[in-house]
Amino acid sequence: MSSDLQNMPYFIKPSLNFNEEEKIAAYKDAVQGIDASIKPGDHRIMKMATINSILKTYIPYYYWVGFYIVRNGRLEIGPYQGTLGCLYIDFDKGVCGKAAREQQTQIVEDVHQLSQGDEHIACDPHSHSEICVPVINGIGDLIAIFDVDSTNRSSFDEIDQEYLESILEKHFR
Repeated sequence: MSSDLQNMPYFIKPSLNFNEEEKIAAYKDAVQGIDASIKPGDHRIMKMATINSILKTYIPYYYWVGFYIVRNGRLEIGPYQGTLGCLYIDFDKGVCGKAAREQQTQIVEDVHQLSQGDEHIACDPHSHSEICVPVINGIGDLIAIFDVDSTNRSSFDEIDQEYLESILEKHFR
């Protein structure tokens, strides 16, 4: 076992990337689980916790998954699964901040290639790739950023983006 894996928290497994077919099949299964669990009118926090849990169950390259909720002009940690996340993120910092500012999904193949502190906030040294998706409500307001990290490089692509944007739009608009 590599020393990097030995230093990981006992309750977290290293990410396992999927090929395109495996990824699509896993997302289809996850979407079924999410749609069966979440009903119209369910509380926003319950939806967030359920989406985290189901996606982390079905997608093995999800190392950290969670929501940063827009509150008091910045992002604050919301429901998540994984190691301790950043508690607060300003809109001018990190990949989540960029997703919030631009209100566009951000995919990063290797976060360690970004300027630390500005372009990326290193909450966990095991994270290597990341996708951040804006969560927009029914009146067009940004309410959160959905953030996923992987211990592998290049885990996220247009398939992840398409499925995540669809899930979030369906359950938060």
